[in-house]
Amino acid sequence: MRAQIAKKWVETPDNDFGALIERRVSEHQAVIENIASAHRETIVRMAKVLTHCLKNGHCIFWFGNGGSASDSQHLAAEFVGRFVSDRRALRSVALTTDTSILTSVGNDFGFDQIFSRQIEALGRPGDVAVGLSTSGNSDNVINGICAAREAGLRTMTLLGKCGGQMRDQADISLIIDDPVTARIQEAHIFVGHLLCELVETDLDLVE
Repeated sequence: MRAQIAKKWVETPDNDFGALIERRVSEHQAVIENIASAHRETIVRMAKVLTHCLKNGHCIFWFGNGGSASDSQHLAAEFVGRFVSDRRALRSVALTTDTSILTSVGNDFGFDQIFSRQIEALGRPGDVAVGLSTSGNSDNVINGICAAREAGLRTMTLLGKCGGQMRDQADISLIIDDPVTARIQEAHIFVGHLLCELVETDLDLVE
């Protein structure tokens, strides 16, 4: 039976696979290439806000759901660790990692409060809150941005599609206008990497 399955797999034409790969690569390239023309000024503004925050001893908070949670942790790690070269650690925290907080707040107050409660506890004026949402309609991310605004933090969002309910709720929003979640997430992490490098450069930390 195993030999039959293996033979069937080997004999399966890969033309459809190759065409699919080419389509997805083309879609990815189109989204990434659009960033420079459509979002250059927005990315520079974001980088300047983050630089000012870190230069003055404040903290960047990142949060989102699912893949956006992973991106939040990824980008927080780039700032705390390093991106381009070895340098001092930069204050950056993902609000998606503490399972005790996430589960207790989710259980006692509701899942829509898991980020706003942490912002209330940890955020201070001068800090920056960055919410990631491919739909722009994630209630807990919306509440996190609202809580940050009320607490005097600067607010930024990385969104997708048409920006959803969040498109006008932050000080700066970058919207990847594409209907496919995967392409949006790929663009978000690319923008996040640009922000890391721009901030390191602006802080004169790149050797």
